[in-house]
Amino acid sequence: MTETTRTQTAPILADRAHYLVATATRAPSVHNTQPWRFRVTDTAIELYCDPRRRLRADPMGREMLLSCGAALFGLRLAVRSLGYQPVVDLLPEQGRVRLLARVRLGAARPLTTAEREMLKALPHRHTHRGAFGPGPLPAGLLAGLQHDARAEGATLAIVGPGLAYERLSGIAIGVSRRLRRDAVARADARQWTRNAASLARDGIPAHAFPATSRMARPGPHGRLPGRDFDLARGFGLADPDGPAPAVTAVLVTSGDTRADWLRAGQGLHRLLLHAASRWVFASLHTELLEIPVVRALIRNRLALPGAPQMLLQLGVADTTRPTGRRPADELIEP
Repeated sequence: MTETTRTQTAPILADRAHYLVATATRAPSVHNTQPWRFRVTDTAIELYCDPRRRLRADPMGREMLLSCGAALFGLRLAVRSLGYQPVVDLLPEQGRVRLLARVRLGAARPLTTAEREMLKALPHRHTHRGAFGPGPLPAGLLAGLQHDARAEGATLAIVGPGLAYERLSGIAIGVSRRLRRDAVARADARQWTRNAASLARDGIPAHAFPATSRMARPGPHGRLPGRDFDLARGFGLADPDGPAPAVTAVLVTSGDTRADWLRAGQGLHRLLLHAASRWVFASLHTELLEIPVVRALIRNRLALPGAPQMLLQLGVADTTRPTGRRPADELIEP
């Protein structure tokens, strides 16, 4: 982009900064921590991580950067909605570890039909911990989701219903039992869950997770056991019982660096928005991948082509209650 073009497009970024940030932050984040900040410069919007919102169980910041990668894709999509190509510099300054990306306006280009559908799905896209509806995914959708992952430098590996799923489920049940006694995991869940009366605009609301009594046994009907967010407090209102998820999958990257984590987050948000445009949602199982030895075990037992970054179970649902988001004013640094 020429210097003249940069000068012409800079006011667009400044004038639409709140819209761009608000759109970016509809992204999924672990425990809905929303661990991101933004800064608007003369020529770009910069994305920063916010380590104060990193989970205790995430000392390396992998999940935090996955979340920020999702916000980066949301920012790219917001730029596309203005009719421009986003130009992204990933990890642009080695000495500034909080600075994850710098996004500028590139050439003008009309929105595609797929991008319009993703923007329409943005308000109702959510992490789904309740019951799925019956039936398979819409025809052709799964291949489309795999294409979404590839477009962002990742792979969506499908876990078959036979031996592969049995291996994954066995690992999940064992880890789930361990984590229910783990002080760090319990502290994270307690900090980032909300009761039904809460007005908080971050964390996981009561309607989005089941009560402990529902989580004390292996997941019903082919569901992987979920994290215990309730902790015997009686907060949880979601009901996970119902038909089996249609698909179990693992989002994989060839490497396991900070850049790979950001790519995985972008691929995750892209495929989740595509799925939500067809009223397909995902339960996201992060807890199994917080333990390095379990990540390695899952990679080996499932013969994955790279490092597992996210476990997903996808299914159709006809209701949605998205979680809260902090306003853009709180997220834009001076």
